[in-house]
Amino acid sequence: MRSKILELLRSRQDGCISGEEIANRLGVSRTAVWKHINELKAAGYHIESRARSGYCLTGTPDRLLPELITHNLHTRLLGQTVISFDDIPSTNDEGKKAAAAGADEGTVIVSEMQSTGKGRLERSFFCPRGGVWFSVILRPDFLPQEAPKCTLLAAVAVARAMREQGLEAGIKWPNDIYCRGRKLTGILTEMSAEMDRINYVVIGTGINVNIPLASFPEELRDKAGSMSDMLGHDVDRVAFLQGVLQHMEELYVDVLRNGFAGLLEQWRQYSITLGQEINVLGMQESFTGTAKDIDADGALLVETDGGIRRVLAGDVSIRPKN
Repeated sequence: MRSKILELLRSRQDGCISGEEIANRLGVSRTAVWKHINELKAAGYHIESRARSGYCLTGTPDRLLPELITHNLHTRLLGQTVISFDDIPSTNDEGKKAAAAGADEGTVIVSEMQSTGKGRLERSFFCPRGGVWFSVILRPDFLPQEAPKCTLLAAVAVARAMREQGLEAGIKWPNDIYCRGRKLTGILTEMSAEMDRINYVVIGTGINVNIPLASFPEELRDKAGSMSDMLGHDVDRVAFLQGVLQHMEELYVDVLRNGFAGLLEQWRQYSITLGQEINVLGMQESFTGTAKDIDADGALLVETDGGIRRVLAGDVSIRPKN
């Protein structure tokens, strides 16, 4: 009902609509309309009540609410169902619960804050208000060993959306988004699967959008950054998230139709790792070399003195140039 009332208010961008007309068009009482209007106001919508004119929508809240995200979202799958929270431990944990309970493919879990956000290698992720913290549920029909490449898919989608905002975003293998030497995004993909089929994939993405640099923990201030800090102005978080979802869906549909080759080529175009001297810190050993390419599995191919090394997991850092 809230979404329907908002649509009616939006349809009168230059004017007002009476409570009576809303009630008649939606088949509810004027008391019910008044109740829903007050709920919208409590959620942060700016709605004026004008004598002899009715209700006027004059502003929307800076919040990632389902009715805002789905409004004018140009996707057929991703984001058609949105579950939003104000503060939860992890959108990925909520996504896995929802997926296990049968949530539709494309369902998005989003929160204004995360208290226990995490990235690759079980690292914690700083997730305050002002960011975009969300997870997407997918149910692809490719084999489980292909699922890790969904992380690359999300990275390309975010890099595309950031570039549309005017940032020269690049991807550090495999999935961190950087700009001007600072990390803006982390991505974590988790999966439930059987031997030959995927039950679901949950792609969690954390993006530093409108976060003042001074609010980062001291140990992150020389490493992390935010879109607003680099652009010099706040970003419309709803529109930005819509852009990410639209790019993600486009890439996902292409992968389902044509495989991962096209996606991997796009990842290469955005890479800031390939061609660089790097340090690789693995579970058992560490080494240095030159990042040459990624293979069909998304593994990083590193040229070392002993030949090409294939890296499927590990921490990669780019070595500073002399």
